[in-house]
Amino acid sequence: METTIKNWLEIGTIVAPRGLKGELKVLSSTDFPERFEIPGQRWLQTSEQSEPQPIELISGKSVTGKNLYIVRLKGIENRNQAESLRGHKLLVIDDQKPQLESEEYHVSQLINLEVYDQKTGEFIGVVIDLFTAGHDLLEIKLIANIQGEEKGKKVLIPFVYDIVPVVDIDNNRIEINPPKGLLALAK
Repeated sequence: METTIKNWLEIGTIVAPRGLKGELKVLSSTDFPERFEIPGQRWLQTSEQSEPQPIELISGKSVTGKNLYIVRLKGIENRNQAESLRGHKLLVIDDQKPQLESEEYHVSQLINLEVYDQKTGEFIGVVIDLFTAGHDLLEIKLIANIQGEEKGKKVLIPFVYDIVPVVDIDNNRIEINPPKGLLALAK
C-alpha cells in the first residue's frame, strides 16, 4: 500500500533536546499517551513537503502537569543529534487510530468541518485546528461577516458541550452556541 500525506496523523512536535544523551522533548498533539510510551515504529517529518521517514521509538514518558513527553528515538544518541530534530513532527499512519468512545473525536475528523450557529443556522466558518490547553479549543476561520468583522479572521472557542453541542462528522458539520461577544474576539 502506498501511503500519501493524507494517511498520516501528527502525534507531536519535537520542541527541544533534553540532557546530553539524545533525549527529546515532544509537545503532544494526541490524547493517546501510548503513542509516546509504547516502543515501536513512528515516522519523522522534517517539513510539510517532505516524505516522512521511519524511526523507532525506544521509550517515552510524560512530564507531569504538562502536555510534553520525553522520548528516546533509535539512532539519536547525543544532544547535537537531538538538537537537529527541533521542529520536526512525529507521525503515525492514519489506520493506527485508537478506538474512541462515544463523543470522542480524532483531530483529523474535526479539521475542515463547517461551523454553524445553532440558534440562527448561520454559516460561521470552518474548523482549521484544535489546541489543548486545559479545555480543548477549536480554531475557527470565520467565513461570514460577523458583527462587522472581516472575513478570514480566526477565533478560538472552547470545545465543551455547552458551546459545541452538535458534532456531526457524517454531515461535515458542527453547531455552536457562542457566548455573547466570543466571535467578536476574532483576530
